[in-house]
Amino acid sequence: MFSIAPNARLRPTPFLNAARAEGLKTAMVYNRMVLPASYGNPEEEYWRLINGVSMWDVAVERQVQITGKDAAKLAQILSPRDLSKCKPGQGKYVPLCNHRGTLINDPILLKHDEDRFWFSIADSDIWFWAGAIAAERGLDVQIEEPDVSPLAVQGPKAVEVVASIFGDWVRDLKYFWFKETELEGMPVAVQRSGWSKQGGYEIYLKDGSQGDKLWDIVKEAGAPFDIGPGSPTTPERTESGLVSVGGDTDANTSPFEVRLGQYVDLDVEDDVVGIRALRKIAEDGPKRHQLGLKLQGDAPAPLGFAWEALTKDGRKVGDMTNCTWSFRLKQNIGYALISVDMQAGDQVMVQRPGGEVAAELVELPFL
Repeated sequence: MFSIAPNARLRPTPFLNAARAEGLKTAMVYNRMVLPASYGNPEEEYWRLINGVSMWDVAVERQVQITGKDAAKLAQILSPRDLSKCKPGQGKYVPLCNHRGTLINDPILLKHDEDRFWFSIADSDIWFWAGAIAAERGLDVQIEEPDVSPLAVQGPKAVEVVASIFGDWVRDLKYFWFKETELEGMPVAVQRSGWSKQGGYEIYLKDGSQGDKLWDIVKEAGAPFDIGPGSPTTPERTESGLVSVGGDTDANTSPFEVRLGQYVDLDVEDDVVGIRALRKIAEDGPKRHQLGLKLQGDAPAPLGFAWEALTKDGRKVGDMTNCTWSFRLKQNIGYALISVDMQAGDQVMVQRPGGEVAAELVELPFL
């Protein structure tokens, strides 16, 4: 039986009761909310995502809503990616950075109108950050966290489930594009997105009192496709090469070090936060880069609560930031944040709690 001690600092999601009824066993804290992690059978949940369809409570992906006359200006100031051609109904992946060019979050920006934007954030307080920048620049905007909670439907059969709920128009949505609509009186936005490479959608519920109702609708629509509960899975995201900001990054990591340089436009205006630092980092070249690791050993040995040092000939050359058992590759795999002197094909030693383990550096993604 899963239980959570009530705490005024920890907020439930609109879908938490439904997740608990499904047999939720483990959870994490993310954006001061409860993020379901497993329903008791991680391998079964993994294969459901790979081969079928899974539904996830990801309401912890909070929205930072920016409205007002200067909304578009603030959105661009916060984004080292050119938003000038972003259209209403379009989303863009944006690596937010601080003034030193350090990656602090990697939200999906959703443009509703010229005066209304959402940043659908990962795990850090961008609401405070955006408010501080807006005040410092004297911008005419309102910044708030609206009543919006995403429910993800992921996997190769996700399109069939979501199309059966909303209609075939969802098949035509481009990746990261979205449409606002209603479902049985519930206001929602449907976006083609999700933290997996297996395809899917996120349904942004705009009325948190109806979480159980939306969950039941998706569950019923997915029943013919053997839908079941799940969560963003570490094995699949690692195999697919997805970055976890705050997990795979530290207080000095730039987008260029973790394969996100393609989302940085160095010719945006000088008032964009961090752009001057990012230009300098790009000119000098990053000192670290991200590669994959294939570890020796035939027993699952996931990463614990801390990064593990990588050494070469007794010298530290980087860190392993993530490690998980790959059900498809049948070995432990992970990510290295490592000196650019080290390349794919090189061998390193991982300083694990139980002793050294040999590993090979490889390009990402694994699959």
